[in-house]
Amino acid sequence: MDQKIKYQYTYFIYPYVVSEKKFDKYILKLLNNKNCKLKIMQREKDMDLYTYFLPKVRSTLFWTMNMNKNQIDKLDKIDKNMKAVLLKEYPCTIFEYNIKEDIPGKVGKQDGIFFNVSKIEIVCFNTGVCFLLLKTMLDEESYFSDLLNFNYKFRDIKSSVSDLKNYDNIKIQIGNFDDIKNLIDIIKEITGTNKAAKDLNLESERFITYSYVCLGQENWNNKESMEILQKEFYKFASFQSADYKADYESLINGNMKLFEKSKYEVYAFNNIGTVLLTSDINTENYTTLPHNYERKYLYNYILELYKKINLNKINNEFRQINKFSIAQNDFIDFTQNLWIEEPTTDNTGIILSKIWNQVLNTEATYAKIKNKYDVLYKNSNIEKTQKMTSWMIAILMILLIINVLSLLVKGGG
Repeated sequence: MDQKIKYQYTYFIYPYVVSEKKFDKYILKLLNNKNCKLKIMQREKDMDLYTYFLPKVRSTLFWTMNMNKNQIDKLDKIDKNMKAVLLKEYPCTIFEYNIKEDIPGKVGKQDGIFFNVSKIEIVCFNTGVCFLLLKTMLDEESYFSDLLNFNYKFRDIKSSVSDLKNYDNIKIQIGNFDDIKNLIDIIKEITGTNKAAKDLNLESERFITYSYVCLGQENWNNKESMEILQKEFYKFASFQSADYKADYESLINGNMKLFEKSKYEVYAFNNIGTVLLTSDINTENYTTLPHNYERKYLYNYILELYKKINLNKINNEFRQINKFSIAQNDFIDFTQNLWIEEPTTDNTGIILSKIWNQVLNTEATYAKIKNKYDVLYKNSNIEKTQKMTSWMIAILMILLIINVLSLLVKGGG
């Protein structure tokens, strides 16, 4: 029994790293891109985000909320070169990518799964850690199996081996770009080669997946339909195709966490993505909830992903002897401004943050780096003390020699 979708979308998230030394040049590149526009968040317009995030985190992610209309107008009129230098000083800058509205006609609709990219955002932290966010939506007349196949296929479209997946007989066709290659070219244009990702052990050929789906309440009606839905849900949560023969025990017991807020609102998490399954039995599940999931919780997720990646970046700096002072300053700054700060007091947000922290192994990563920092800092101070002692001994020896020579001269006189 295939389940008809009431409402759905999937965000595909691509992390990439820009050199901090070239960060202002990268921001300038985005400012000069005719399709990119600086995203200005405003307190009244974005009240949901303003009330969800606590002040310090809000100032990190959405500093433009603190600007009045006059300040926004002045920022808009600044020369782009100066603007890039200015934006580099803020902790996070967000751009929107303009998507053309003239959608070509669909050819061979029966051949494959059709989708549109409805939003593209670029989130850049001034440490050089950035995220490309693509919001995709399937045709209205789609089924849960279509979503399973689509998420499974699309998350690998940047991969050099993606063409090898043709044997899966899953064909996806884009509606509002010329073709998939056109979209991939735009992704490359924005993110560049992403060579630095390898140093941080980041997956550079696969998207992180963040997906929402609301199904008809008939799928929750009886034990049989619930059993079917549960199996499909685990495919959804592990980003497998619809015909995947899953070992459900291993999926359940693997690197996956569940949060069942209610019978009709179930979240699943692992280190490659997050999904939410809901039923239309509750009106809020296809009205308010999808809005919150792609606004409050999505930015919260980006923040948690950033914490993990930035910690990896700091850890990589600690490995390089000549970058100890840089790593030290970055670690202290990260600890004071983000690590010790709670992002929200929202009950659901607190639970989600805790689970993301677990599946991303962020707490353990932080503890590991702190131990390394403590050892390196201690050794650094010992070396400094030894050098200082050596200098003091040398100076005392020189003074002693001078005094002896002075006495000899006086004695000879």
